[in-house]
Amino acid sequence: MDLNKIRALVDEALEENKSLFLIDLYISSTNKIQVIVDGDNGVPLSECIRISRNVEHNLDREEEDFSLEVSSPDISHPLQNKRQYKKNINRILKVKTEEENFEGTLAKADENEIELRWKAREPKPIGKGKVTVEKTATLSYNEIKEAKVKIVF
Repeated sequence: MDLNKIRALVDEALEENKSLFLIDLYISSTNKIQVIVDGDNGVPLSECIRISRNVEHNLDREEEDFSLEVSSPDISHPLQNKRQYKKNINRILKVKTEEENFEGTLAKADENEIELRWKAREPKPIGKGKVTVEKTATLSYNEIKEAKVKIVF
């Protein structure tokens, strides 16, 4: 299977809906093609079907047999694209960096960095007991090793 040809077919299908974007494209040694797309407003099943058909109808099974799966990322899939961060503003993220881990509400995401906010209990500066303080962390995308949306029930 030609990865570049399949990527071009996926890109062609994504051109029809500008709110969708490619997250990952895998081709296994057994010709299992896995396409993962996300969207600014989610990915309807009808869009996965449309992308799948666009790819499948332009490949010849007689020439080379394959299986094709088009899906949106599941909740365990880490964020990989800046657009994914932007669509998850006001959600709780778990972010791992080289030095430490953060868990907070995604307050801001721009082209260069994200901003997380959370509340923490810290000892009072004077006297006994603890006080709740608002914390903020600004992280550039290249500092982030992994970021996942935390689901709260």
